Amino acid sequence: MKIKCCGFTRVADVRAAVALGVDAIGLNLARGPRKITTEHAAELVRVIPPLVTAVALFVDADETSILSAMRQTRCTVIQLHGEESPELAERLRTRFSVIKAFAIKDAAALAAVHGYPADAYLLDAAVPGIVGGSGVAWDHHLLRGITFERPVILAGGLTPDTVGAAIAATSPYGVDVASGIESAPGIKDAQRMAAFVTAARK
Repeated sequence: MKIKCCGFTRVADVRAAVALGVDAIGLNLARGPRKITTEHAAELVRVIPPLVTAVALFVDADETSILSAMRQTRCTVIQLHGEESPELAERLRTRFSVIKAFAIKDAAALAAVHGYPADAYLLDAAVPGIVGGSGVAWDHHLLRGITFERPVILAGGLTPDTVGAAIAATSPYGVDVASGIESAPGIKDAQRMAAFVTAARK
């Protein structure tokens, strides 16, 4: 079970996540209370060891801006969390792995996932005006009987108390969490983070 923790703003929190053995660290370069600058992201990436993936999150950014940020931060994976075109994703994939996030509210939203050119699909809750980290869950039972051509990362309202059941119900490649391990937006709670990792690994 792969674990991605997202929305980091502090070096100490990144170090704590790495010590717990998380697989990926997500850095929000887009918008919202967890947004950080490329300069700040570069500082955080410097404390991420080579075998832990640094993921940069973008929302409807243009290709030039994305590639510039990737050079500055030295992140190794791009997460697209907006209405990015398949053509843009295809071009980015020639240089980086791409995770495409989809806002899921019904079966039709799941059907739209198929065929998008990405290396993994992140399935998140659909919350108007909020991009990730909403703390809102969606109906995981919608995934019953559906298979995808790419690995699925489950997101949306996951907490130490709910992640185990969510994994049991959906058997995803990985899980993604932001608000579920925080004491405030962008401020990670070490105990909740440890409890989340333990529950997901079980």
